[in-house]
Amino acid sequence: MSEFHDRQSARTSLRVLTLDGGGAKGFYTLGVLKEIEAMAGCPLHQSFDLVFGTSTGAIIASLIALGYGADAILDLYRKHVPAVMSQTTAYARSAALKKLAGEVFGDSMFGDVKTGIGIVTARWLTERPMIFKGSVAQAHGRVGTFVPGFGVSIADAVTASCSAYPFFERTIVRTSLGEDIELIDGGYCANNPTLYALADAVRALNCERRDIRLVSIGVGIYPEPKPRLLMRFAKKYLVSVHLLQKTLEINTQSMDQLRQVLFHDVPTVRINESYVSSEMATDLLEHDLKKLDILFQRGRESFALHEEQLRQYLT
Repeated sequence: MSEFHDRQSARTSLRVLTLDGGGAKGFYTLGVLKEIEAMAGCPLHQSFDLVFGTSTGAIIASLIALGYGADAILDLYRKHVPAVMSQTTAYARSAALKKLAGEVFGDSMFGDVKTGIGIVTARWLTERPMIFKGSVAQAHGRVGTFVPGFGVSIADAVTASCSAYPFFERTIVRTSLGEDIELIDGGYCANNPTLYALADAVRALNCERRDIRLVSIGVGIYPEPKPRLLMRFAKKYLVSVHLLQKTLEINTQSMDQLRQVLFHDVPTVRINESYVSSEMATDLLEHDLKKLDILFQRGRESFALHEEQLRQYLT
C-alpha cells in the first residue's frame, strides 16, 4: 500500500471511483471502464486513488486495485458470470461464486492492492455495514488494531459482497482475530457505495471537497424481463426477484440523492443511463452472453455522454 501513500502526497486532487452493485449487469460498468482506461492511457489503478465497490462492483473494484486492466476483467466476466448466474439454486450459485472467487483472486489479501479500496458488505446479525479496506489511512478509529481487510482474503470479502440473499447463501468470513462473521450482499446497505467512499475521502483522508474528483458508475436502468415459460408457475420466485431488484434500485437512487444533497460541492460524474426499449429488459441474474455483451456496448456509449468531463478529471 506504499503506492497509495506516495500518490496521496504527489497529487493535488483525490480521484475516487465508485462502482454500484447489480449482478450480471456489471457488464455495463465494464463498458464504461473500458473507455475510461483507453482515454487515460494507463491502467485504471493508476487513474484512481480510491476505488469502492459493492457486489459486482466489488469484484471489479478488487481486480482494478490488484492491477487488472479492463480487457482482462471483461474476459473473466464473459467466462464466469453466465456460469454462475445460470445456476438454479442459491446453494449452486454460491458454490459457483466461491469457486470463481478462489480461481480469480487466489490468496490475494488487502495488503496486496495498488490503490485505496473499499469493499462493502452487510453484517447479517447486527444489521450494520462491514467495509473491507486496504490502508490504515482510511480508518475512522481503532487505528492501533487496524489490519488490512480485517485479515480476510479478497476472495472471501468479494464473495460476501456478492451474496445477494436469498438468491445466494450468506457468507461466513473469519477475521485475523478469529471472529466468524456472517455477511450478505453489500447492496442491502449501499448498493451505490459513493457515500462511504466520500466519507473516507473527507473524514479519514482529510481531503478538501473541492479537491476530490468523483466518478460514480452504475449498471444502467432497464425494463423488467418477461418471465420465462417455466417461471410463470413459480410466482413466489418471480416476486422475490422483483422485490430484490426494487430494493437495490431504491437503495441506489436514495444514496445518489443524498450524495447530491450532502456533497453537492464535490465535482462528480455519475454514469447510469436508463433504457426503456423492450429488448433491453434484463435483471441481475441475466446469463445470456449476447444480452450481456449488449450491456457492455451500452456502457461504452454512456461513456461518450460524459467524455469531456472525464477527460478533465483524469488526464
